[in-house]
Amino acid sequence: MDAYVQVSTATATEEQAAALAGPAVERRLAAGAQVIGPVTSVFWHLGAYGTGVEWQLLLKTTAERYPDLEAYLLEHHPWDNPEVCAVPLVAGARSTSSAVR
Repeated sequence: MDAYVQVSTATATEEQAAALAGPAVERRLAAGAQVIGPVTSVFWHLGAYGTGVEWQLLLKTTAERYPDLEAYLLEHHPWDNPEVCAVPLVAGARSTSSAVR
């Protein structure tokens, strides 16, 4: 069985998140993506405490394809040092087709 992950990052605007999502799915780096927001983030960054409004981008892919998706996100993200996280998907409804394969 393939290992799947959900990848997340955030952007300042909905348009930036959608601009990352579209090519990631078109290039089959991810099977799908959702843009969620606005969300309020509370964080430490570069030694400073902060809050801000962001748009979250969630993408689903295989663990095998994750390194390519991460490289794409880091190269095309509008921020210099974006957070990109992946968590394993341990369960989910089985699909009759897989767009990632």
